Amino acid sequence: MSYHNPVLLFESIDGLEINPNGVYVDITFGGGGHSREILKRLGENGKLFAFDQDVDALDNAIEDDRFVLINENFRFIKRYLRFYGVKEVDGILADLGVSSHQFDVAERGFSTRFDADLDMRMNQDGELSAFTIINKYGEEELSNVLFLYGELRNARAMAKQIVNARIEQSIKTSFELKTVLKQFLPASKEHKILAQIFQAIRIEVNEELEALKEFLIQSKEVLKKGGKLSVISYHSLEDRLVKRFMRNGLFEGEAEKDFYGNVELPFKKGKLIIPSAEEIKSNNRARSAKLRVATKL
Repeated sequence: MSYHNPVLLFESIDGLEINPNGVYVDITFGGGGHSREILKRLGENGKLFAFDQDVDALDNAIEDDRFVLINENFRFIKRYLRFYGVKEVDGILADLGVSSHQFDVAERGFSTRFDADLDMRMNQDGELSAFTIINKYGEEELSNVLFLYGELRNARAMAKQIVNARIEQSIKTSFELKTVLKQFLPASKEHKILAQIFQAIRIEVNEELEALKEFLIQSKEVLKKGGKLSVISYHSLEDRLVKRFMRNGLFEGEAEKDFYGNVELPFKKGKLIIPSAEEIKSNNRARSAKLRVATKL
C-alpha cells in the first residue's frame, strides 16, 4: 500500500528526545514511517502505542513486541491508553491532516485530481459523508462550513449555487461538484480554491478540529512532567489551535492570572520548525507543514 515519505521525520522525532525505556504515542500512524523511526530509538523495555481510525492503515502494522496499533480516532487517546494500563507517557507525536495514501486512492474522494463519489470519511464506518453535506445541509449551514473551514470569501454564493443545483438532481461526485462551482474557479486559482473547498468539507465530515481540541486537552493530562508533545500541522486552522494551546492551554483568549499576576502554563513552548527547501522539493506534501514541539511543565 503506497504511503509517501513522512514529513519532517527526523525533526519531529528528535523533538521527542526519546528515552529508550520510555512510553510513546504516535497518534497518526498512517504508513508507519514515524512509528518505525521511534522504535529504532527505543530500547527493549520501551513501548510505542499508535492510533489510526482508517482501517487501511492496519495493513502497515509493525510486528514488534514493543508496539501496539489501535484502530481508533486519536480523540480517544486517554481512554485507550487507560485500557492498556497506561496513565502517563513520555512523548506524543501527531502528524495531522490527510495521509498521502488517502489522497492517492481515488475512490476515497479526498483528492481534487480524481472523479470519485463524494465520501472523504477517514473512518469508513462513519455515518457522515461529503455527499450528505453537499446534498442535505441547508444553505446557511453549508455556507458556514465553507467559510469557517475553507476560509472562502465566496462561501455564501457557493452555498447558494450548490443548493440551487441539487434541486435538479443530487450532486454525487467530485467532478460534478466542480462543474456546479465552475463560475467560482478561475483558471489561475482553480487548484487553490478547489483545495479550500475540499478541505472545508473534509474537516466537517471528520470533525477534525473538534477531535484535535479533544486530543490536545487530553495530551496535557497523559504526558508526564517533562514529556514532549510534537505536532506537525498543514493548514492555519490546525496550526492556530496547536500554537495557542501550547502557549497557554487555551484555544482562544488569554489565561487568567492569579492575585500576583502569575499564569500557570501547561507547557514550555519550543520554536517553530518548517521543512527545508530540499525536503519541499522532494516531497510536495511538506510545502505547508509546520512543526511545533512543547514540553509539559
